[in-house]
Amino acid sequence: MRTLEPLDEPGRYGLATDLYELTMGAAYFEAGMAPAVGTFELFIRQLPPQRGFLVAAGLEQAVEFLLAVRFDGRSIDYLRTLPVFSHVSAGFWEYLAAFRFRGDVHAIPEGTVVFAGEPLLRVRAPIIEAQLVETFLLATVDHQTLIATKAARVVEAAAGKGVIEFGARRAHGFHAALLGARAAVIGGCIGTSNTLAGQTFDVPVYGTAAHSFTMAFAHETDAFRVFARTFPEHAILLIDTYDTLEGARRAAALGPAVRGVRLDSGDLLTLSRAVREILDAAGLEQTQIVASGDLNEERIAALSAAGAPIDLYGVGTDLATSRDAPALGGVYKLVAVEAGGERRPVRKLGAEKATYPGPKQVYRRRGPEGRFGEDVVALATETLAGEPLLVPVVDGGEVCAALPALPEIRARARAQVEALPPGVRRLERADAYPVHITPALRDLAERLHPER
Repeated sequence: MRTLEPLDEPGRYGLATDLYELTMGAAYFEAGMAPAVGTFELFIRQLPPQRGFLVAAGLEQAVEFLLAVRFDGRSIDYLRTLPVFSHVSAGFWEYLAAFRFRGDVHAIPEGTVVFAGEPLLRVRAPIIEAQLVETFLLATVDHQTLIATKAARVVEAAAGKGVIEFGARRAHGFHAALLGARAAVIGGCIGTSNTLAGQTFDVPVYGTAAHSFTMAFAHETDAFRVFARTFPEHAILLIDTYDTLEGARRAAALGPAVRGVRLDSGDLLTLSRAVREILDAAGLEQTQIVASGDLNEERIAALSAAGAPIDLYGVGTDLATSRDAPALGGVYKLVAVEAGGERRPVRKLGAEKATYPGPKQVYRRRGPEGRFGEDVVALATETLAGEPLLVPVVDGGEVCAALPALPEIRARARAQVEALPPGVRRLERADAYPVHITPALRDLAERLHPER
């Protein structure tokens, strides 16, 4: 029985959803609503703690899913065994057998900084199609946006020093590790330790050795010599298995074959300074110091501020899980229904969960110095000053615009973060970026009521 990667079979993509999406789909079908068209928008309700912005990510995988989603015979046979579907007509199973996404998608490009309440995706499709894809879209965009944002914060803290994503072993499953590595690169990491991510996304991979490698040899020096001899252009030695400073001296004795040393524990500021002195005294001024070990943006910022002679940071758990803010409050809400020749904007009411109706566009305006000054959320039918952020991506179930390569997305994210006001970029107590609602959108919301 193969259970490792069910999502490697496109025919099973249709099951990559929550049950209630399918029960709603069946109820729409039985009500004769299959021809109705729904417009949904995916947005983040609130920024997580200490976040002044988010970096949008995950669009490429979302589009890949929409183009490939199917229900194969095995998936349909499984659904028919569920008691909840015992009264569903045969026509619904025929509908699923022919299921394809034939809708339209507008999206904010990956690497763009975004804020709470702004639609990252707008999906317009026959209502069952648009409904069934909700779970996958939220899981994909929420996760990658979360990790890309965390990476951007860590990179900001590193103040120009390289950051490597080291988190595969601590991610919430290897699929999360794979796509998390991609998102970390979008956020500014120079590479990853994850070799599958390196192959899949064509990004640089980095690695040293574990403490177990040193411990497997009778003497630390023997481990260092073997590693340096095996990888003469790439040897980075882990020197804190026993005594860190003695490890640095033993590494330095091997000469220029040692391209770098890694510190994974202890007082990284004090140790990095002492190790730098040992390396420099041995004529190894070009040998790099890599630091790792439960690092996050706060610790890295403190090391940067203190002038720690660290060249590269490897960040694992805190990056792969966004430990201080491990989830985004992403939602996917219906904003309009088209049926019988009528288009009806809709909204949800309720404490803290009210939504704005109708398809929307986000306009971004810059201040006099070229930095981002404010965003305006408007009805899609409005034309305002500023840059419209949502662009067409899928038209009638087909890609209508080339998706950028990962280096381009990464460069966009860097430029976007640098264009933010300094107060919004702060790691702590960030300023709130102004996001406004147009009078027309506000007026439409006030005219609608939950019951008709």
